[in-house]
Amino acid sequence: MLEKSTSKQPPGLFLLFGVEMWERFSYYGMRAFLVLFLVSTAGGFGWSKQEAANLYGWYTGLVYLTPLFGGYLADRFLGTHRALIIGGIVIASGHFCLAVPARPTFFLGLALIILGTGFFKSNISTMVGQLYRPGDRRRDSAFTIFYMGINTGAALGPIICGYLAKSERFGWHWGFGAAGVGMVAGLVTYLVFKKRYLPGIGDVPAGRAPARDGPARQPLSSDDRRGIATIAILAFFNIFFWIAFEQAGSSMNFFAEERTGRHFLGIDFLAPYFQSVNPVAIIVLAPVFAWMWGRLAARGREPSTPVKFATGLFLVSAGFAIMVVAARLSDAGVRVSPLWLIATYVLQTCGELCLSPVGLSMVTKLAPARFASLMMGIWFLAFFVSDRCAGILAGQVEKVERGEVFRILGGQADFFLMFVVVTLIAGAALFALSGTVKRLMRGRA
Repeated sequence: MLEKSTSKQPPGLFLLFGVEMWERFSYYGMRAFLVLFLVSTAGGFGWSKQEAANLYGWYTGLVYLTPLFGGYLADRFLGTHRALIIGGIVIASGHFCLAVPARPTFFLGLALIILGTGFFKSNISTMVGQLYRPGDRRRDSAFTIFYMGINTGAALGPIICGYLAKSERFGWHWGFGAAGVGMVAGLVTYLVFKKRYLPGIGDVPAGRAPARDGPARQPLSSDDRRGIATIAILAFFNIFFWIAFEQAGSSMNFFAEERTGRHFLGIDFLAPYFQSVNPVAIIVLAPVFAWMWGRLAARGREPSTPVKFATGLFLVSAGFAIMVVAARLSDAGVRVSPLWLIATYVLQTCGELCLSPVGLSMVTKLAPARFASLMMGIWFLAFFVSDRCAGILAGQVEKVERGEVFRILGGQADFFLMFVVVTLIAGAALFALSGTVKRLMRGRA
């Protein structure tokens, strides 16, 4: 059931907002303290930073690889509705396995979350796109609203789960369990309100649905092929952004724990709390960006999608330039002000708002209808590559700090300098290619 094009958003969007909010609560709540648990000798595994960052990279990478397969199964056999239910159940089971203080259940829990996310992640984004007809101008605004749902959960998760995990009264496994409760809340919300607010959405696999203008198996058109090419190009540049951005849960988490003064405004902040800065900033700034894009569009001056992506890369580069300065100060043996981390996260947030919701919307516009979930899965494949690389690089932080890899400024400043340079080069390259990419899209995104 597709909504007619009006200025008002369909109520189903806000149901999906709530469901995604709880799923992201569970994911980011656990992620906020995962590496701290792995390196802790007080109830954790006592691993080295390299071992912890390596597992973190595999975990966060694989949760973005499995949507490729979950998207295919949804398109061909299940439909997005059934895939979402399966994913929610499996994710919740994984978090509750993590709540059991035993190594076998810990690794089983991670595996279940990875598998469940494959069914859940790409399909809920596809369902947002299914609410709108082609050409509906509300779609970009809808994905910005949906993105606020993602980040409401991402803001609450690190605070609540992080508090329980780091509290002497509770402990690590209470944090893991709280993440599971969040996923159950999202699943129950969806099951209760789906028929009322999402009638017909996601019930029939896209691969089996009859096409409007011909048989479902008709060959891909030239526009379809150009759309797929555009998605592939932007997915490649997307990798560079997220390699840098995903340092939040690993190297920057260690920086918050070891090198940041966490008593601020009369409050003692736990290291996981800093990972709520980005989602809170998104909640505040997303309406501003949505308004800004609308105003620029009304004047015919809205940047193209590739230019927005390049801007996002430039902004994350600027954020890491701040971290270079903070690292230089902390190399002297002092704990730096939390404002350094906060400023970095806010700049990264501005970059994310230029890139991530725009990318989700772009995929739903350009992907051939019968491959919608599969193409969303391919989009998330870029996140697998970036998260895996982010984990590998985060594991080298101590070696770079000691000058064993290279030496430019010295100390941990060199580690963060890598991300300044790489994202700056990637942004400049995409900006140079923006005209070519825009022609491939032919005004469809």
